[in-house]
Amino acid sequence: MTTQTNTTHTDAVVVGAGFAGLYMLHTLRDKLGMKAEVFEAADDVGGTWYWNRYPGARCDISSYHYSFSFSEEIQQEWSWSEKYAAQPEILAYLGFVADRLNLRPDINFETRVISSEYDKDTQRWAIKTDKGHTVICKYYISGVGTLSYAANPHFDGKDSFKGEVYSTSSWPHEGVDFTGKTVGIIGTGASAIQAIPLIAEEAKHLTVFQRTPNYATPLQNAPMDEEEARAIKANYGEFRKEARAALAGVPFSNMRESILKESPEEVENHLENCWEEGGFSLWLGSYGDILFNAEANKVAADFVRKKIRERVKDPKTADLLCPNYLYGTKRQPCETNYFETYNRDNVSLVDIKSNPIRRVTEHGLEQENGDAHTFDCLIYSTGFDAFTGPLFNLNLKGRNGISLKEYWSEGPRTNLGIMSHGFPNFFMITGPQSPSVLFNMPLGIEQHVEWIADVIHYMEDNGLESIEPEKAREDEWREMVEGIANSTLLPKTNTWYTGSNIPGKPRSFMVYLGGGAAYKQECDQVAQNGYDGFILGKSTANREAIAS
Repeated sequence: MTTQTNTTHTDAVVVGAGFAGLYMLHTLRDKLGMKAEVFEAADDVGGTWYWNRYPGARCDISSYHYSFSFSEEIQQEWSWSEKYAAQPEILAYLGFVADRLNLRPDINFETRVISSEYDKDTQRWAIKTDKGHTVICKYYISGVGTLSYAANPHFDGKDSFKGEVYSTSSWPHEGVDFTGKTVGIIGTGASAIQAIPLIAEEAKHLTVFQRTPNYATPLQNAPMDEEEARAIKANYGEFRKEARAALAGVPFSNMRESILKESPEEVENHLENCWEEGGFSLWLGSYGDILFNAEANKVAADFVRKKIRERVKDPKTADLLCPNYLYGTKRQPCETNYFETYNRDNVSLVDIKSNPIRRVTEHGLEQENGDAHTFDCLIYSTGFDAFTGPLFNLNLKGRNGISLKEYWSEGPRTNLGIMSHGFPNFFMITGPQSPSVLFNMPLGIEQHVEWIADVIHYMEDNGLESIEPEKAREDEWREMVEGIANSTLLPKTNTWYTGSNIPGKPRSFMVYLGGGAAYKQECDQVAQNGYDGFILGKSTANREAIAS
């Protein structure tokens, strides 16, 4: 491909061609009649589902919920084959949507944004790509997602390993054959929990390096029930209405008020039913107090730990796999035969919390106590620099030349999790301090895209050139987000919700926990009040006067 050196102009630029980017492009182009283009680093659509092709990659929200609702035609034309869709099927679905809406012609594939700078005189963004192309636009929208920038562990000697190296966050598209090979995998988060059972079936030997165990519960996946699928399609409107009203964007019909108000027998029976139902039923659909009350939480935690010990034969291994932090304060992974995998003769579990990795060697890893491990393949499954990492990667500089990373040096500052002061006309779909990862992502994305589209429509109708939050309103929003979070148990555990998994990252709870319905009400109220809490400018002089 030849390198471009030209500068072009458009109304809007969107980064990312996953769920967010596809719907944003469709809305800008086909509903607002604007000229828009998308930049996507991959060679096809899909976002996270393009990159995360590791063995066992699968959604943990049921398929019919994890899909777009904006088009009745798409809802009726697409059918899911499994209760919880695997990566290839979700990728095929997003390809189907892109083709159905003819979105590909306006997507620049294999193109990375290397810098984004706002010119306060022209009130336009200059977006530079790795192809030497600069695009000038009025509206700039991030659809980069929250879990798209992998955490890069800094082990001494990391580049010295002479075997095969893989990452679950960017798996080879042709797949990997582990037959007859010794394999080491670092990490036991959600991705690793999906991949480990399948890798163990192939590998000669698999060594799992665990720092923090997880309260994983069974996914209970199965082929899609055709009668259930027909019933959903016959009443999609009510299906989506119930989802949007639910706290996490997925309804759970068996939720009970308090685990402390029932007898031990009743609790055991109900938790067992939720365990068998699978997915997030135990975490988000069992009892309303387990994420608020430490005593209630302990009952649920003890139940999961008991289940782990029942499934793992070796007591010492089971002990290592049992977490000792509050249940559900990390996003609960869903698994299939994960714990049984440790009963295999060709699988070893190594604790790197009490005995950390000292360095990577030519042939494997060495721990602090001198224990050495050798293998043919090394896999990193070490999580993500969530929320802020993907945004910082855009190298944003706002109105006064201040970078987003500098402005957020003490944690994200947003209003509604959508915009940030000093970065006019820059919108973040499912940004930090929105419901994002603790709401049904496709529905949350739709709500954000439609709110952003309404803002743009309002601005164009009223001859406005810029919009950005008031700085004081950012303080109020952050205080509210953290206040809601502090009423729960979630901030008490170090997680990627708080940025605690990244050394040096400021600790700040980055998810709005009030639920999707309450959040939408907050956003709608702002719009109904003429975008109260935002600075609206018609010209450079007008905007400077208001902002100062």
